[in-house]
Amino acid sequence: MNEMDQFDFDLPKDRIAQHPLPTRSDSRLMLVNRSTGEIEHSHVRDLPQWLRAGDSLVLNNSRVVPAKLVGFRSQTRGRWQGLFVRADSESGVWEVLTKTRGTLKPDEMIVVQDRSGRDGMCLRCIARTDDGHLLVKPEPLDNHSAFSNDSFQLLDQFGRIPLPPYIRDGQMVDADLTDYQTVYAKTTGSIAAPTAGLHFTEPLLRAITSRGVTINSVTLHVGIGTFRPISVERLDDHRMHSEWGSIDSTTCDSLLQCRKSGGRVIAVGTTTVRVLESAARETAKTANANWLSPWTGETDLFIRPGHPFAAIDALMTNFHLPRSSLLVLVSALAGRELIMKAYAEAIREQYRFFSYGDAMLIY
Repeated sequence: MNEMDQFDFDLPKDRIAQHPLPTRSDSRLMLVNRSTGEIEHSHVRDLPQWLRAGDSLVLNNSRVVPAKLVGFRSQTRGRWQGLFVRADSESGVWEVLTKTRGTLKPDEMIVVQDRSGRDGMCLRCIARTDDGHLLVKPEPLDNHSAFSNDSFQLLDQFGRIPLPPYIRDGQMVDADLTDYQTVYAKTTGSIAAPTAGLHFTEPLLRAITSRGVTINSVTLHVGIGTFRPISVERLDDHRMHSEWGSIDSTTCDSLLQCRKSGGRVIAVGTTTVRVLESAARETAKTANANWLSPWTGETDLFIRPGHPFAAIDALMTNFHLPRSSLLVLVSALAGRELIMKAYAEAIREQYRFFSYGDAMLIY
């Protein structure tokens, strides 16, 4: 039997949210009790009433890069699209994921157009990586153009929001510049949004802190592998793409105090879970007497059933794609049967799915 069949479900297309609600916190919130199996229905705006004084809410403060690049090949005028993956800080060379027809030769030029369709900058092709990604060097259109050496500044100027294909076929509108960004985004680096955080507003965050709940931040830059369906039949054969994450001493001290005082550590989003669990795993390898210590690095942690959760007590998360590592992660926390039961009820109750959709609180 294909092991991944256990993490599959049929979703009507009209359940995939194409736009966020006018007010982010009006999204629905399904409450899933791991101990009793009970499922309740609420709204994100009512989240404070489900939290307790002494709890700690942990957010991923990574900021989404306008990583989608659109333009044409200068030699053939053929249309071209790419997705910025990372930049080498020393050489300034970009790694780009692209499926261009034909072979791009070294020194061939790609003209990137901005969000208004104007020619903006050039990318000079250098080589391909072993896994087929394109290596390019950004250059000005001409010698008279003002040009930045800052990769993120160039992307802000000429890139587009990298919407997943299930949202309007990946075609952004101006509103996505803010809609596909959390209100607390701070550290630039993600090429997809930490979507559970999209539900929060400044008034909601204030209401949460007024309940005596501490808000902490970590960083995980979401990469190309996070939202991809698992293509192998067995979980043992799946390899996660690594992503850069960080948790500092201030957040660690706060979470240690939270647990010591009997509070719950509540992660907002699966990306936050990966940082916290990665840091806890690395801490366990040391002589540190605490369960969590500061950590920065790359993580390829694949959280699956049987994972011994060490750092979180609850999770707020969106509804995820079938056969995805994220669905496997929430099943590891709550149990596969309970999660599949919750997903079936969400479909019956007309919940909105995926990045711009509704949320659940697993506690």
